[in-house]
Amino acid sequence: MKRWTSQGWKALATGWWVSLILLIGLTGTAQAQDLTIEITRGSDQATPIAVVPFEFEGQGGLSEDIARIVSDDLEHSGQFAPLNRSALISLPSSSEDVYYDDWKRVDARYLVVGKVEPQGSDYRIRYELMDVLGGNRMLGETLVSRDGNLRGSAHYISDQIFEAITGIRGAFSTRIAYISASGSGDNARYALYVADADGHNGQQVLSSDDPLLSPSWSPDGQKLAYVSFESGNSAIYVQNAATGERVRLTSFRGINGAPAWSPDGRKLAMSLSKDGQPEIYVMDLASRQLTRLTNNRAIETEPEWSPDGRSLIFTSDRSGAPQLYRMPAGGGQAERLTFTGNYNSDGRFAPDGESIYMVTRDDSGYHVAKQDLETARVTVLTESRWDESPSVAPNGTMVIFATQQGSQGVLGAVSSDGRASFRLPSPQGDVREPAWSPFLN
Repeated sequence: MKRWTSQGWKALATGWWVSLILLIGLTGTAQAQDLTIEITRGSDQATPIAVVPFEFEGQGGLSEDIARIVSDDLEHSGQFAPLNRSALISLPSSSEDVYYDDWKRVDARYLVVGKVEPQGSDYRIRYELMDVLGGNRMLGETLVSRDGNLRGSAHYISDQIFEAITGIRGAFSTRIAYISASGSGDNARYALYVADADGHNGQQVLSSDDPLLSPSWSPDGQKLAYVSFESGNSAIYVQNAATGERVRLTSFRGINGAPAWSPDGRKLAMSLSKDGQPEIYVMDLASRQLTRLTNNRAIETEPEWSPDGRSLIFTSDRSGAPQLYRMPAGGGQAERLTFTGNYNSDGRFAPDGESIYMVTRDDSGYHVAKQDLETARVTVLTESRWDESPSVAPNGTMVIFATQQGSQGVLGAVSSDGRASFRLPSPQGDVREPAWSPFLN
């Protein structure tokens, strides 16, 4: 696993995937795949909501259960507790058929109903959201969807419901990128995948015989920066996720790692060891000009831009152990941010810029934690032992990360308050290095 040591981190930081495959000896193939969500902890403060199966006014059935997808989305957010379908007292398809007192008796705080009807080769979807306690209709909308995009339409409905109730923009229509590995030794294969935020519709963007690392989304959600070892040494590439077109940005001798996009998409921060120890650099993508921001005998890596683009946080062992530091985006004096324990790394800003997520170590292992930047208070969010590579949802409600489940590398996710969590194991190998996309529309 990727772990910091004063002497050995430099090698581990560029080759930990190889070590992982040799140790685990995974088998499988890197094809299109879905990740299956497994709930590991539900929130005791989740709001009860009833999502009634949508009535279908056509022949046969639909290729997707829209109401089930909406129910799962809301449950996975950690903020809602959907009623089991066996507990639904009736199956209304419109607000006109709803008797609020009945739903109060089963303790439903909100109610979602809908219907679907064919419209040529497409489908017309009508959904409504009701406030059961208030006895009123909160939201109603009709949309048209192609059969192949019913899941996308369901995620859109989830977004609208989530925002109507919480006041927070939903992130169910976003995507995640991750690295999958299979095989071992000379048969090892690595792949970069992009999938829906719930792990479905996984599509392979790149396949390689050599390790891939550190995918990072551009602010417009169109491109991915990542590290590849295909040339025998680490190199940073930028690739269009839809077309596959890509360009190599750096391939200096030594470490080329940890690419991170600026909020305006014009620059890429990275860690390069071309001048000796790994240092933080920023590349202007138009001119390809590099600016060195740090000059220290320590290992400096894992840069991350603040949401306003004015500063960067990064990981450094200049204090003798890995800690997070903050510096102006143009360079200058670095301020140490973390003081809890002797290991804090992989810093990621919350979208509001008021807190950071990171990997912290205690006696029980490596965990995802949250630190308030004003008070410096640290809250450990996960209980697993081998967590790394956190990435924050664009609405700040969830954090996805890499962890271990038995001998397999899987993705995990935890709510920003730590009350709810789930895992996304792959049936086809080891998955690591998740990156949550920005909002896509």
